[in-house]
Amino acid sequence: MKPNVYVTRILPESVMQSVALNCEMGYWAKEDGPVPRDVLLESVQHIDGLLCLLTDKVDEELLMAAPRLRVVANMAVGFDNIDVDACTRHGVMVTNTPGVLTETTADLAFGLMLATARRIPEGRDVILRGEWKTWSPMFLAGRDVYAQKLGIVGMGRIGSAVARRARGFDMQVFYWDKERLDESCGAKYMAFDDLLKECDFISVHLPLTPDTKHMFGKREFSLMKPTAVFVNTARGPIVDSRALYEALTYGQIWAAALDVFEVEPIAKDDKLANLPNVVAVPHIASASVATRTKMAEMAADNLMSALSGNNPPNLVNPAVTDSQSYHEKRGTA
Repeated sequence: MKPNVYVTRILPESVMQSVALNCEMGYWAKEDGPVPRDVLLESVQHIDGLLCLLTDKVDEELLMAAPRLRVVANMAVGFDNIDVDACTRHGVMVTNTPGVLTETTADLAFGLMLATARRIPEGRDVILRGEWKTWSPMFLAGRDVYAQKLGIVGMGRIGSAVARRARGFDMQVFYWDKERLDESCGAKYMAFDDLLKECDFISVHLPLTPDTKHMFGKREFSLMKPTAVFVNTARGPIVDSRALYEALTYGQIWAAALDVFEVEPIAKDDKLANLPNVVAVPHIASASVATRTKMAEMAADNLMSALSGNNPPNLVNPAVTDSQSYHEKRGTA
């Protein structure tokens, strides 16, 4: 008998076909938003596997509604949408899709840095509004990226990839992380507060955890240069959006580039996103055709590997295999 699975969004056709070939598959067919919570809770009642996105909350309530559930395959690197401890208690494996989006996300982070510093979106808007009348010496003058100081907060895969790109612009690259790396990473370690004070560009590449929530607030922005550009392609709640809004409004920092926000999606009239010194995009850091397809393939591979009785290649909670619930669901208790 094929295992029952539920997929919370339409994925690339080849991935959907692969899952359907190996499983009895249900899925949310509407593309205008995530599966509603009540529909999700009803849909998981008899499933063995769940392939979900970061927009889907997997918590105690969902786990209680899905007594047969054996694996949650998250189509994302981060898994802050999942209560991993609760999954472990319930004997449910959690997987993610690390590594695949590193270069694509680094591309966007550096692209946002360039677009913000050189005021590219503002220039486009000037043309579309018919306001370009003549060349002027200081018209839309921005900030240089070449040879400036870049501070990377979080020197994991993505932070390291951003550092590699910065070397092509002859930038001086510094980083802060909980663990110091050797100099082969191409960046020099700097204490967190010193990095904020010294660097012209601050780029955030941290996971969202209780320790990193609102890591950037009023105090942190007050330490930055008034010419600083702040870039966040990690997770929105790492930043206190009110504090960032005030820092940008009162000239404590020069500009910000944001792919992520505290609450998503943001409204059209969101005060922060509508500031003239903010470049905002809708959580698209991994949004290349190749990368999103590979993420879906990895999530599906994780799902089917777990349902075949194997340890999936990207298991987030290896301790789950020690739980009584895990063995009861597999008949090995």
